[in-house]
Amino acid sequence: MRKLTYFIAMSLDGRIAGPDGSDPTGPDGFWPVSEDYVRLLAEKYPETLPVQARSALGITADGTHFDTMLEGRNTYQNGLDAGFTDCYPHLRHLVFSRTLTESPDPAVELVTTDPAARVRALKREPGKGLWLVGGGELAGALYAEIDRLVIKLAPLTVGTGIPLFGEKAPFDPTLWQRTEVDALDSGTVFLTYEKQTA
Repeated sequence: MRKLTYFIAMSLDGRIAGPDGSDPTGPDGFWPVSEDYVRLLAEKYPETLPVQARSALGITADGTHFDTMLEGRNTYQNGLDAGFTDCYPHLRHLVFSRTLTESPDPAVELVTTDPAARVRALKREPGKGLWLVGGGELAGALYAEIDRLVIKLAPLTVGTGIPLFGEKAPFDPTLWQRTEVDALDSGTVFLTYEKQTA
């Protein structure tokens, strides 16, 4: 069965974006995108780089972790605002929304039904892993379905903004086992955790 991985950049104070939800790694973002950060992504998680970065870096590798990505409506809007209807054409791309009535791109699958039920169905399909891009609201709705966390912990605090699991995640204390650490000289630490099962 496929696993759902929440692969996300987070500040030391637990925020994945500023209060307005805009892309913190974008051209006007506040995220520290260092050379070693990009290099690790390119080498270890090339499928998580958007098509613009893949093109600029000459990346053609499919990647080994994910073949499907999931994102919420607000996260998807960041790409639309930048003029891209599909920033990840190398992956199966699902957008979860209660407000969009049709997909802006024929390759982007619009999901208007229960996110958890859709993810459970995706897990039963053959293929590589499922990548939850964000945002916090969708992560909160999928809290019980997340099997793995890959936290790109930046040496940064932001004070306020969107928390890792949004504002509406259920109270459900869950233990995670750290399975991998990639510490970069620039200060960012990639922390991988697997959900502990009873």
